Amino acid sequence: MTNSPFYQGIQYFKEDLPHFAEYGTQSAIAQDQTAIASATDKKAVYQTLLAADALRYLTLHITATKQSGHPGGFASIADAIAALVMLGHKNIITEVGHHAPGFYSTVFLDQSLEKMGIYTVEDMGNRFREMHGLLGHLSGQIPGLLNPAGPLGQGQHFAMAGAKLHPGTLFPVTIGDGGLGEPYIMSSFGHFNTAYPQATNFLPILVWNGYSQEHHSMVSTKTNQEMIAYWQGNGFQEVILVNAKDYDDSNQPGEYVDSTKFSFAKRLEFTQAVLEATDKAAKSSLGGKLTVLIVKQLKGAGVHKTGSKSHNLYPGDSLDKDYIASALQERALSKEAWELVRSNFSRANGGPNVEVAVTEKELPLPDLGTLPLTEYPVGGDKKVATTAMGELVVHVGKQDPNFIVTNADGNAASGINNINIGLKILHPTTDETYFQQPQGQVYEPLSEDACAGLAVGQALFGARSLWCSYESFAINGLPIWQTVTQAMAELRRETPSTITLFTAGALEQGRNGWTHQRPEVENYFAGMMRNGNVFPLFPCDANSTQACYEWALNTKNKGITITVSKSPLPILTTFDQTKEALEKGGVILHESEGSKKVVFAVIGDMTLIPVFEAAKALEAEGIGVRIVSVINPRRLYRPTDVAWETCTAKDGNFLDDAGFEALFGGDALIGVTGGTSGMLEPIMLRSNVKRDTFAWKRGETTASAGELMAFNGLTADALSARAKGLL
Repeated sequence: MTNSPFYQGIQYFKEDLPHFAEYGTQSAIAQDQTAIASATDKKAVYQTLLAADALRYLTLHITATKQSGHPGGFASIADAIAALVMLGHKNIITEVGHHAPGFYSTVFLDQSLEKMGIYTVEDMGNRFREMHGLLGHLSGQIPGLLNPAGPLGQGQHFAMAGAKLHPGTLFPVTIGDGGLGEPYIMSSFGHFNTAYPQATNFLPILVWNGYSQEHHSMVSTKTNQEMIAYWQGNGFQEVILVNAKDYDDSNQPGEYVDSTKFSFAKRLEFTQAVLEATDKAAKSSLGGKLTVLIVKQLKGAGVHKTGSKSHNLYPGDSLDKDYIASALQERALSKEAWELVRSNFSRANGGPNVEVAVTEKELPLPDLGTLPLTEYPVGGDKKVATTAMGELVVHVGKQDPNFIVTNADGNAASGINNINIGLKILHPTTDETYFQQPQGQVYEPLSEDACAGLAVGQALFGARSLWCSYESFAINGLPIWQTVTQAMAELRRETPSTITLFTAGALEQGRNGWTHQRPEVENYFAGMMRNGNVFPLFPCDANSTQACYEWALNTKNKGITITVSKSPLPILTTFDQTKEALEKGGVILHESEGSKKVVFAVIGDMTLIPVFEAAKALEAEGIGVRIVSVINPRRLYRPTDVAWETCTAKDGNFLDDAGFEALFGGDALIGVTGGTSGMLEPIMLRSNVKRDTFAWKRGETTASAGELMAFNGLTADALSARAKGLL
């Protein structure tokens, strides 16, 4: 705690403000209220203006403290953020990571940042862009903030997930006009609204300020009517535009103007227009209409520079720089005004966001009961692993109404049509032929971004989900999956792991050629394993796949990928063997004695086929062979290789040296994967014997998986020859 006033660190105060005695003596949000009484009340309008200036001041102050960060974009939407707070809508999301200092200012004013020891403006400046402080872009660890934000084009997914899980609560999401063309904001809105027409309680707020990071935004040339038509053409029933230009009495040139340059009377008019428009948009969204609020105001309004020049600060842009100091002096409030703004922000929505935001407490999860696991006999009939997992997925959906499965229209093609049959594809048209109906739990946009986005948004907000994709196409959805797994590592609460099922690996896609063969995605996950909370799983059969999914369902705050074939394959393991592999990294499928011992460390299921053939050839020459199915490679790193200690749900279980030797010790070691070699790193890192890798090289059109493996050198002859060469 501190005895200092919260505004300690502010350099400039005004002795008095115009009309403060008239409109500023009492908080517009009364002590026992959660919002202003009316958007037209002059006292509320006046105090919203003060709040917008306070946000601009703090945003510029904390960035200038470190001569770094991004004040300009948020400055142009500060009026709407202030309006949302005054109206009691504080579950605010953003698509724009560069608005971070403005969002920090918002939760500082409502006292949420006290949770992390930030009590004063001086504290906030000191902790900005410092480790364990206020990161340059929104992360998962900041009290009171709902979503991470860095890559553009992601925030809408969180808003839609929030809207789905919390009917009756508004989820505004600010979208920069510079990022409007990023994949795939509009299409994701469109599919979600078609699938969930009742969930309109998310509100996109377009920050139409004319500029992106380094130049004019590509939509800066649109007329007002063209912009309205654009949103209408994408299904928005209510398009509300507030244009600062309509209130300008300072003769600013161009279509984009700065409202802080207006006379005070016109500033109040503009603020009232924003407040009323925000109130109207909120009520429209909550009332069942797909609504967008557009605020057209020059980038950098009210800070040190305008346009793209306001986007970020550089070394030298310090608090004592003349244009920084001048901007702060213009925005300065009296101490009484600061106290007034803070009391309003703290009361809005019932308290500091750290206490009232929907993501500040865990979402209750229904008990799943006993999963209907089916353990097939080892050596029995071949089974499709994805289909076996699908039965468990259907059970989860029937027990948990919030649960969704997302897939880019390909469950049937992935051997999991049983999910469609059991949970139904979510579509406004009921058609039993295709197992679709308006109440389904299978969400099927064609965009992998939209599939991954809603699935991970749900997981981050506390609900279960499963994202299914072809391994080759998943790359288009991975940016948001990665964003959320990183946020989950940092979260101050537990949440269900984000789980994926990636099917139709490159080896199965020979006839489709290289367009469907992109196993390099496995290197993506291999790199992420060192984060500490990412677990790529490679079950080797239908039993193993079920055990992997059961394990994943019982984890928290992890990113878990399950990669498995959709082809019928032999049953090689029992449930207990996979449970052991989940703890130790792998399981021995075959072992024979001989003059020397060759160990095959195999990732994947189809890749085991040539390995078993190679084993026969080697054993015929008196060479001993051990085949290890590597199911959970993250366990095979050493504890010091992985940043597990800083994760929310710590998992420090790694295979010790004796266990590693028991699995991989021998005279020669060959790592084999149908994917990329990066996934074999933990094994190659620790092994001290002669070793080599066989991995994917390049795609090609072939008639069979065997032919494709041969093209990539994954044959029994090549494996046995290399083993003998190493020996």
